[in-house]
Amino acid sequence: MRLYSWNVNGFRALCAREDWKWFARAEADIVALQEVKAQESQIPEEHRNPPGYHSFWFPAARKKGYSGVAVFCRERPLAVSRDLPQAAYQGEGRLLQLEFPAFHFLNVYFPNGQMSEERLAYKLGFYDAFLEYAEDLRRGKPLVVCGDFNTAHRPLDIARPRENENTSGFLPVERAWIDAFIARGYVDTLRLARGDVPRQYSWWSYRFRARERNVGWRIDYFFVSRELAGAVRDAWIAGDVAGSDHCPVGLELDL
Repeated sequence: MRLYSWNVNGFRALCAREDWKWFARAEADIVALQEVKAQESQIPEEHRNPPGYHSFWFPAARKKGYSGVAVFCRERPLAVSRDLPQAAYQGEGRLLQLEFPAFHFLNVYFPNGQMSEERLAYKLGFYDAFLEYAEDLRRGKPLVVCGDFNTAHRPLDIARPRENENTSGFLPVERAWIDAFIARGYVDTLRLARGDVPRQYSWWSYRFRARERNVGWRIDYFFVSRELAGAVRDAWIAGDVAGSDHCPVGLELDL
């Protein structure tokens, strides 16, 4: 199986450009999108329901044109659910969970904590609620978790670690949560497949020619629960794919 995750930072704009031809070239079994920023009715039919795929959309309810996730998959899932169980973390279009015979697939757009202390607290609460939810699901079958985690895990995952040590997205408390997530048995597939290769980033600021200079952050991930680690054949960052301030990240599983 070939799987991709991509924060598209506005799907309506992306699918109107040549950059979205990437989707056909990818020949993926599952494509997860974050930050689609659109209702289904706003998207042309050929992009909303691409031929050969089952499509699932979950836009934000609280604020139009904000957040939102989607999944395209060749195999029809056994079940689909949206949002975390806790009401405090609902309504922002952040989680799509699809159940397949071999695993649960979770597409997540984690909150950004840079706007305020309140949003940072919300992000950290969302993290904890998500881990609880994932552990409940994992009692039934393994998990594949992908999306924009909005945190660079280690200094290796950010071009300017010292300059950003007090910035949300690289705060010790945020990075500690990823440590805890890994300690509970979730595997960072890029590091499993490629090791500690430096300068592997998935997001670049639009300012200061950051992408051209590869001054970026790795905040987009594929994790699998430990039970699936042996099925990981490859994982990569498709840094040459344009169309967003993020690029797609990929995973190949042999099930």
